[in-house]
Amino acid sequence: MLAFLFPGQGSQRPGMGRPWRDHDSWELVDEASEIAGRDVGRLLLDADAEELKDTRNAQLTTFVSSLMVLDAVERLGVEPSICAGHSLGEYTALTANGALGFDDGVRLVIERGDAMHDAGQASPGTMSAVLGLDDDLVEVACRRADDNVWVANFNAPGQVVIAGSPGGVEKASQHAKELGAKRVMSLPVSGAFHTPFMNAARDRLRLALAAAKPRDADVPIVSNVDALLHQSGDDWASLLSAQLCSPVRWKHVLLELQKQSVAGYVELGPGGVLSGMVKRTLDGARVISVATPDELDNLLEWVSQVTPPKSTDHDGEHLFVVERLVVSPAAGVFARRPDIADGARIEVGTLLGHVGDVDVRSAFAGILQNFIAHEGERLTMREPVAWLRTH
Repeated sequence: MLAFLFPGQGSQRPGMGRPWRDHDSWELVDEASEIAGRDVGRLLLDADAEELKDTRNAQLTTFVSSLMVLDAVERLGVEPSICAGHSLGEYTALTANGALGFDDGVRLVIERGDAMHDAGQASPGTMSAVLGLDDDLVEVACRRADDNVWVANFNAPGQVVIAGSPGGVEKASQHAKELGAKRVMSLPVSGAFHTPFMNAARDRLRLALAAAKPRDADVPIVSNVDALLHQSGDDWASLLSAQLCSPVRWKHVLLELQKQSVAGYVELGPGGVLSGMVKRTLDGARVISVATPDELDNLLEWVSQVTPPKSTDHDGEHLFVVERLVVSPAAGVFARRPDIADGARIEVGTLLGHVGDVDVRSAFAGILQNFIAHEGERLTMREPVAWLRTH
């Protein structure tokens, strides 16, 4: 099993899009710009650290750049068995596994970023990483501060993030040092995320989640809130709402992935921060980070070492010779033909829908069993769209 991991806010870097400017997967940036009504490409190419620190820019650029990397990886035929995302990264994971369409994912991330920015303006806050102190003692430091400060992220053993009012974080930081913390480091964010300071953003996010209607998905995601597997679309409205104001239990997410017998962990997106957390949490874990096109070849070699080749000796293979897959002829957002239903008779050349501006036509004649791709889902070239029975 391969786990795909998607980073959250704070992983953004100036110029993180430049290595991808001439790659085919850059088309996602253009699509995102059209959906957002903003020049996402400029942010990925030219924005400085201060501009990217703005919650609205940090979330959108991290989301889009991670999905751009995912698109490039999927073009190589590498796919996950399970996913997880750190904070914002859960939205990336939900888009990656098809629970959210690309356009819905972009709109949700924009609304989340706007709502969190406004909540941060109403209740100014900050975040700091406490290094080298046990989880329990970090919580003690927050309580001893006797102020508005809480644990926001359980990232890895000896790596916990606290958040709250600037004064509260400063007091808790001093107590953490007195209790033995090796270092306390301020983070490049513009609010106290995953704390009660974000309560004002929840109503707006709930409305946006209700409009997006996350779908059921075959590839499960381990949630930040409870560190459990979820595949039902109905679960995610409450999980993502709760995630906004409760701590990210990333250490516990990684332990759950280990329990699921994951063979390797692939971080997709800027920064490489999650790879370090995996190594710190899971002894001997095989992990790789992909942030630039130059790292794609390394991924293929790494996957060949982590996952054994699939056997071609299938005793029951003859049972499936009457089934045929219709695959995507291009990369883009899938739109299903609305007047065609399961059980319809399909002829060679029958139009099933569109991927972007490209027709999806069947190369086979048969009976349509069902669509594999969902309306609004972003597909890569040769990704399955539907399957037929030919006899």
